[in-house]
Amino acid sequence: MKIGIVCYPTFGGSGVVATELGKALADNGHQVHFVTYNQPARLDFFSENLFYHEVSVSKYPLFDYPPYELALASRLVDVVRFEKLDILHVHYAIPHASAAFMAKQILLTYGIYIPVVTTLHGTDITLVGRDRTYKPVVTFSINKSDGVTAVSEHLRKDTFEFFEIENEIRVIPNFIDLTRFSLKAKDHFKKAIAPSGEKILIHTSNFRKVKRTQDVIRIFAKVFKKIPSKLLMVGDGEERSECEQLCRDLGVGDNVRFLGKQDAIEEILSVSDLFLMPSQSESFGLAALEAMACKVPVISTNAGGLPELNIEGVTGFLKDIGDVDGMAEKAIYILENETRLKTFKENALARAKEFDLSIILPMYENYYIEVIEKSKASFLA
Repeated sequence: MKIGIVCYPTFGGSGVVATELGKALADNGHQVHFVTYNQPARLDFFSENLFYHEVSVSKYPLFDYPPYELALASRLVDVVRFEKLDILHVHYAIPHASAAFMAKQILLTYGIYIPVVTTLHGTDITLVGRDRTYKPVVTFSINKSDGVTAVSEHLRKDTFEFFEIENEIRVIPNFIDLTRFSLKAKDHFKKAIAPSGEKILIHTSNFRKVKRTQDVIRIFAKVFKKIPSKLLMVGDGEERSECEQLCRDLGVGDNVRFLGKQDAIEEILSVSDLFLMPSQSESFGLAALEAMACKVPVISTNAGGLPELNIEGVTGFLKDIGDVDGMAEKAIYILENETRLKTFKENALARAKEFDLSIILPMYENYYIEVIEKSKASFLA
């Protein structure tokens, strides 16, 4: 198949999933064309089946706000026509699904019908999509897509609850590439961070308010009082400065390292003992899955799709949003006993294997074929 993929080219979950999916499809023999305004962050290797088409936005002074959606729609028309794509897969509803619909209507004037699959990732539905400014467009775009997927059952239910959706939504969960995300031998790195054998806790995110990164610091401060430990904060964003100040206020600054954005996150996870995810909302919890693949158990909230991934008392524990005391208590419970910690680590990896790329990739391939055949029959009729 010739597949067009539209995504945000950032370190965020939707961009990561879209890019890794595209790379896997290319490895499986499909021709994959990425269409976005920058080269995706994880599109980091050359393949004869991978192509990148940049979207250029006019800087004409008449526009106070660059019309990205129009530029994207035009670029999609161009790529579909001249690369003869079979299907478009757009990740994140706003503005990709609406731009794809516009492109589809333009392509009809050339006698071309391009089916569109829209994947819902989370905040496009739970946050941005509920804004009255965008809700009608989101609803329309989902209903006009030829196929719709969601990364968790919880997100699927949320979408039906908050929007008047007439389309079927197929749940295809996020995935992990276990050839990349696995426990690496990084003992020298671990010794540099924890020279006295301290336990290493880790958090990775974009440091937005919804991630509740300050709760991570509060949890760690309580754990630190009971267990010699270090905390690694990976990522960057609006909450970083507040987290740094909170470390000083709680007296744990010397034991917390802010590492910023990192590409080789699997190497950092490989030296870690416990992953903290106290988020306000997570549609799936991709960062937690990456940790589990590296044998790192998870303490998380029971928000969104996290209970579909993190199994209570098996791969970690789930607590209510804001329950810092409860999360710290369970973190201590896991870390204080080496045999118990080892069991949780093994369980985390076993669970991650259920989301291996080799299992999830065929779901997308089969869904593409299903949508293409259905759309072709509808167009010819």
